[in-house]
Amino acid sequence: VQLQASGGGLVQAGDSVRLSCAPSGGTFGRYATAWFRQAPGKEREFVAGSRWSDGRTYYADSVKGRFTISRDNTKNTVYLQMNSLRPEDTAVYYCAATPGLILSSLRVPSAYRYWGQGTQVTVSS
Repeated sequence: VQLQASGGGLVQAGDSVRLSCAPSGGTFGRYATAWFRQAPGKEREFVAGSRWSDGRTYYADSVKGRFTISRDNTKNTVYLQMNSLRPEDTAVYYCAATPGLILSSLRVPSAYRYWGQGTQVTVSS
């Protein structure tokens, strides 16, 4: 399964952006999916994710209330809606997916088997 992420770009502080992630050569099925981001000189960090089995979604404290992860099964696509963007949200955003993920590993990058290529989001002040 290869993941294709799209939707990044250059925006101003306060703007909104929606990222999309879709698998090529497969479906998300029951996979857990998540968004991570990596800013220059920093480690990759968890942004949002869900195992989808119980409908619960999880967020980093820094984006809670501003970002929303969702999934459209009819389009086999996972989204990250990002509102009220800040300059500190500037990063390359990656989608990730994996089967059989336990909840305690949801925020751990190494727990994910499949990754998208990343899409740049730049927020200017």
